[in-house]
Amino acid sequence: MRPARRVVVGITGATGAIYAVRLLQRLRESRLETHLVASPAGVLNVHHELGLDRRALEVLADTAYSPGDVGAAIASGSFTTDAMVVAPCSMKSLAAIAHGLSDNLLTRAADVTLKERRRLVLMVRETPFNLAHLRNMTAATEMGAVIFPPLPAFYHRPQTIDELVDDTVERVLSLIGVEQAAPKSWGGLPAA
Repeated sequence: MRPARRVVVGITGATGAIYAVRLLQRLRESRLETHLVASPAGVLNVHHELGLDRRALEVLADTAYSPGDVGAAIASGSFTTDAMVVAPCSMKSLAAIAHGLSDNLLTRAADVTLKERRRLVLMVRETPFNLAHLRNMTAATEMGAVIFPPLPAFYHRPQTIDELVDDTVERVLSLIGVEQAAPKSWGGLPAA
């Protein structure tokens, strides 16, 4: 996989807005061009969980789009991107992506990412899963998406929520080919 240069970030109405904000910050630090589309429920969650309004969220990206702007650049495969991450990904958005609905710019951009055989990472947020969730995750995986629930790793003994979030975001950055990604790798247990 060649290094990523242009990444689409989608934000939907599931809990976990902190992942999206940190992802946008890290992509900027890594000097990647970012294209953001946030659903109304995604913006609502960003405001509820982090106290940010739409404007404060959008300034974290190079370009931000309205979900209703289905004529935007990211709606076409001719606009070259390297990857798309939906962080967090609601079950509604997962279902729309899994069934190719392209009913707004976010799900259209995801559909374009899949049809162009680019990396699509869906940070699904729901628990417990029902059968529809599992089937939609299977369908999305079969089409080439990576299902990445933001499950924390504890083997590095994180001390703060920020450490947990950063560890997850670094793993996502690595998955999409960001050269500056710095995920903590498991070194194994000491010999007995």
